[in-house]
Amino acid sequence: MLQQTTVAAVTKYFLAFTRRWPTVHDLAAAPDDEILAAWAGLGYYARARNLIKCARKVSADLDGHFPDTEGALRDLPGIGQYTSAAVAAIAFDRKATVLDGNVERVMARLHAETDPLPGSKETLRGFAAELAPDTRPGDYAQAVMDLGATICTPRKPVCALCPWRPSCKGYESGVAETLPRKTPKATKPTRRGVAWVVVDSNGSILTERRPDKGLLGGMLAVPTSEWSENPALTPPPVVGDYVDIGEVRHTFTHFHLILDVKRLDLNETVDAHVPLPAAAAQMPTVFSKVCKLARG
Repeated sequence: MLQQTTVAAVTKYFLAFTRRWPTVHDLAAAPDDEILAAWAGLGYYARARNLIKCARKVSADLDGHFPDTEGALRDLPGIGQYTSAAVAAIAFDRKATVLDGNVERVMARLHAETDPLPGSKETLRGFAAELAPDTRPGDYAQAVMDLGATICTPRKPVCALCPWRPSCKGYESGVAETLPRKTPKATKPTRRGVAWVVVDSNGSILTERRPDKGLLGGMLAVPTSEWSENPALTPPPVVGDYVDIGEVRHTFTHFHLILDVKRLDLNETVDAHVPLPAAAAQMPTVFSKVCKLARG
């Protein structure tokens, strides 16, 4: 949950998940739909799908026990270089090079590394590896991450409190606050699409499950057209006289999205529909915004 998301945003989700599914076996046995609904609003939904796959592999193949080495951890779905190192060090006290954004910043300043990220990532990893201790690696990993999070902060680092200030080349040369440098990001494109809100006589809406692969895979959604810079005309899921009720804007990692929202009210009930408030709570943020617009 903490990959690409802040502790403040994650806390309530983590507590809800661990209350509802206290063991990896509990999570492995839970239906996909329930887990994805509980994840709704947290973003980066591939993480949720990997979480499900990982829990089931650990439960079924490893009797609920996680591996204790980086290599074996990386064999689990959704676990890459950073996560495997962090778990190996912190959970199993294995020597490992833990490199997150905070550690990258500390290493760049400590060594006055001016080459920009992401190109300098492996150089910074090498600096971090040189400092990783043989004893208490988990304590060290958490300490250096916390140093970056609380003292060696992106803006206005508190150098006066830093235990590494005497050996910090960035501080010595007066460039610490400008590091790490980053290659400018390309401008995000804007894609457009249409979202159709079909409401039956009970106030429930037509929903669909997005394909497992791709953006927001497996999540509950309202029907939409394709999303592109020049979307093709797409027929609505139900024929009728739709009313334009506004637009929803949302930003993903790689693009901005504008959805033109159209509503159709039916004079009948449909069993497959989901009550509008409940649908909004179970959907990713972009579709929750569509539902809220439809509710007025």
